[in-house]
Amino acid sequence: MNLLKKYRFFLITSLTMIVLFFINREMGTKAIHVTGYSLKEMILVIPPIFILLGLLDVWIPKQTMMKYMGEKSGIKGIVLSILLGSAAAGPLYGAFPIAAVFMKKGVKFSNVLIFIGAWSTTKIPMFLFETSALGTRFAVTRLLVDIPGIIFIAYILCFLTDKAEVKRIYENAELM
Repeated sequence: MNLLKKYRFFLITSLTMIVLFFINREMGTKAIHVTGYSLKEMILVIPPIFILLGLLDVWIPKQTMMKYMGEKSGIKGIVLSILLGSAAAGPLYGAFPIAAVFMKKGVKFSNVLIFIGAWSTTKIPMFLFETSALGTRFAVTRLLVDIPGIIFIAYILCFLTDKAEVKRIYENAELM
């Protein structure tokens, strides 16, 4: 019974796709193809991310992470968070396991949020594509608007998030 409860979303989704397939074969086939494509993408992306996480966890001591990205890191923590997020590759869901490791290593909450924001909006490959497709002026302008926006949003979220909630988030990251 506990197993059914644990996988209820997967089971309900699978059952829905089967019913959809019998009601509308074309739409059901399309749903199965989209699901298969997403599953394949995740299988190709997740293992390298977890390998990098293992290396990050073993190679970089907690004291080093706290020094460069912890509570007293100041501007260097912000810059490092932006650079790490911008240099990242892969979809946004890859940022969350890395953010959890950052939390385990004592990275300041605002720097974790900045890292996730940078991952989602300031990736170097995206910047290069925008430069070639939309022009340097557009790409640089977007970057100059996004970076302060990411920092502003991170600090607003830190201000609005209850300290007990942040503590609970860090405790959950420790359990991973």
